Amino acid sequence: MKGVGEEGFNPNPPQLPWTKLRNVISHYTTTTRQPVQCNQTQISDSVFVPNSRQRQQQQQPTPLIKPKHSSKLAPPTYSHTSTSFSFVSMLLVLLLLVASSSLFTPALSHPVVSDSGLRRPSPANRTFRTSSEINKLRGVQAQSYLRKINKPAVKTIQAWHFPFLSPDGDVIDCVLSHLQPAFDHPELKGKKPLDEPDRPKNHNSTDKVGESYQLWTDSGESCPQGTVPIRRTGEKDILRASSIRRFGRKPRRHVRRDSSGSGHEHAVVFVNGDQYYGAKASINVWAPRVTDQYEFSLSQIWVISGSFGHDLNTIEAGWQVSPELYGDNYPRFFTYWTTDAYQATGCYNLLCSGFVQTNNRIAIGAAISPRSSYGSRQFDIGLMVWKDPRHGHWWLEFGNGLLVGYWPAFLFSHLRSHASMVQFGGEIVNSRSRGYHTSTQMGSGQFAEAGFGKASYFRNLQVVDWDNNLLPLANLHLQADHPNCYDIRQGRNNVWGTYFYYGGPGRNVRCP
Repeated sequence: MKGVGEEGFNPNPPQLPWTKLRNVISHYTTTTRQPVQCNQTQISDSVFVPNSRQRQQQQQPTPLIKPKHSSKLAPPTYSHTSTSFSFVSMLLVLLLLVASSSLFTPALSHPVVSDSGLRRPSPANRTFRTSSEINKLRGVQAQSYLRKINKPAVKTIQAWHFPFLSPDGDVIDCVLSHLQPAFDHPELKGKKPLDEPDRPKNHNSTDKVGESYQLWTDSGESCPQGTVPIRRTGEKDILRASSIRRFGRKPRRHVRRDSSGSGHEHAVVFVNGDQYYGAKASINVWAPRVTDQYEFSLSQIWVISGSFGHDLNTIEAGWQVSPELYGDNYPRFFTYWTTDAYQATGCYNLLCSGFVQTNNRIAIGAAISPRSSYGSRQFDIGLMVWKDPRHGHWWLEFGNGLLVGYWPAFLFSHLRSHASMVQFGGEIVNSRSRGYHTSTQMGSGQFAEAGFGKASYFRNLQVVDWDNNLLPLANLHLQADHPNCYDIRQGRNNVWGTYFYYGGPGRNVRCP
């Protein structure tokens, strides 16, 4: 954008001595002339949003955009008896214009409008920070958050990411149970974790194809009784996030009943129209490719209640690949909860006060091992979420009957009583950061038709009823938001009960 002075006059004219200027003015006191006029572009109080062409022109060293003022002056008109001006007369007119140009310099005092559309204070009232100062400020904020979320450890375990044998894996802190982040919540201060609840009837915790464990246990170390293993959050983890305030939370988004919205794409099965008190499934574990740092790929169970507005309650558990949250592409066991449709409440794992962990063998947020391979061995994890009939809390079981912990009932509004919908399947984020559909994979990266050993699956899908009974699903619905990118196929047999294959590669010839 051009500044004042680039379209007709010099904003810093040479100054004439007053005596000479007075002589110039007095020479014309006997002439009849029209007053000098200035046409200035007025700046309204509305927000200014530059278009793409204007943004390309804004290449000034300062980030502030000065409003553009017209410097075109209406030419003075003179009524002389002679039919033409002499050369001397023209020169005097030019000198008069130069002297009067100083009248327009106050135009630069208009409010400055930023390229984001926000009115900013004048430069004299602003403090400019360099990029290194901004990074230092974010670092200070990150350290403050880390002091809150990382609790004192009784023991620390350094994970090794096999087969690379490099100590760049997770750091697991063994924290006393009553000191974990959940007990920062006012409703839990001074209390201790609850005893084990009654599991649902007909529950078989020994069913498995290939049980999955976690990488940090490959070290041979474990946390002592009375402690819980917590993946340590580092400064780099926080600084990768789009903002420190949103760290550990899913992006805000409009949630639709058909499960799609704001770049989130799903391939799921669900049941609704009844009251549900839990859900169970075994989930095939893969390591899908995620092509953008701010995208993720996950496979999980959703327990849902409330409307699909701002009061949506969810409990979620499964595995995910999230470079932004974890800094790598390992599939990790995760949990999530929200009571306001992902707006301000809830978080992943133990990154806020909410989920209470009771197990000393499972680290939420830690990498899962082993993982399935295309055309080779398959591994899955068993997950069950259910509502304790005695106390009303929602409990989580992992793998071969390991109780991980619970979400206290007081966290929720609608889920305090029961769920109105249960959902199973995969979800990815499609940011379209390159202008076309992402190549982030869901599941194994193969479409459902590939079948066992190639496509990812869920098996033995069940729900819990009001009397704490595990039941097979009835009136099942399938939903694939973009079936040319990710699809789903459901089946049933005597070994796997209700099952489905799902997933896909993302961008392809049918998914541009």
